[in-house]
Amino acid sequence: MKLIGHEAVKQQLEQQQSRSIILEGTARIGRRGIAQWYAMRLNCKATSSLEPCGTCASCQNFLAGTHPDYLEISPREETSSGKRARVSLIPISVISASHDTSKDFETHVLDFIELAPNYRHKVVVFDGAQFLNESAANALLKSVEEPPHNARFVFITEDASGMIPTIVSRSLRFRVAPVPDAILEQHLTVVDPELLAFAAGRPGLILEAEKTKTILSTAQQFLDAIQNNLLDAFSAADTLEKSFDRTLTPDALRFALRALPAPARVKADGILTEITNALERYATPSTAFSSLALQWRYALGVSED
Repeated sequence: MKLIGHEAVKQQLEQQQSRSIILEGTARIGRRGIAQWYAMRLNCKATSSLEPCGTCASCQNFLAGTHPDYLEISPREETSSGKRARVSLIPISVISASHDTSKDFETHVLDFIELAPNYRHKVVVFDGAQFLNESAANALLKSVEEPPHNARFVFITEDASGMIPTIVSRSLRFRVAPVPDAILEQHLTVVDPELLAFAAGRPGLILEAEKTKTILSTAQQFLDAIQNNLLDAFSAADTLEKSFDRTLTPDALRFALRALPAPARVKADGILTEITNALERYATPSTAFSSLALQWRYALGVSED
């Protein structure tokens, strides 16, 4: 577990006693790292420091990824048949074993928190709390209000307004702010202004610096190629398809557009949104990326002559 920055929110968390908290902020800004730090700190044997000791039995289990009192829930990326899930969802079946008729989950939240903790606190983290459906949230409600064995809940989301209101009203909200570039620079071997500009205070992109730079490069190459001839445009579309990361590539493509005139950026952004939405609906990838290349050429005013 590596956490860059966020000293202020760590101090706020250390001082509060709420049994349910919401960590609100953009993706890759460090919300999951904060949640893990919080769970580790709650169960650490040492209590005299803000940071977990890293050496007690609880900390060692946590660092090894085998902590018996920590449970992390996120939307499933794949269906039971192995296909990418059409809709991101945290269902009631992961909350309550009685609703898991298909036996999709080994661990269920309500059963997990009913058992006394091995150390101090059971901690359940929902990464993508906006994807809790209403029945799942309602099944959680009583436990959030009166958690057995003083369990703790952490809800991670980009925007709490997308969560079920009854969960939000029973939780303490913390806004996770961007980390200053001066801090992010300390974790780069070589300072990269373009990478820092794209990261925009998101430590997760610095921790994956090489992957992020590759995606940025591919996005820029795509933009350059579509302004050449059609053969280059379709070749670049094929390369983009093969390297596409649905959580990063759209942002990288928008970043590549930053130097273009505003009207062209607006058109291109709308087209990109349509294409990514089509991919979420299982559009044929090769067709989608070829369409993106052609439509961006038109939006950028590239002549077909």
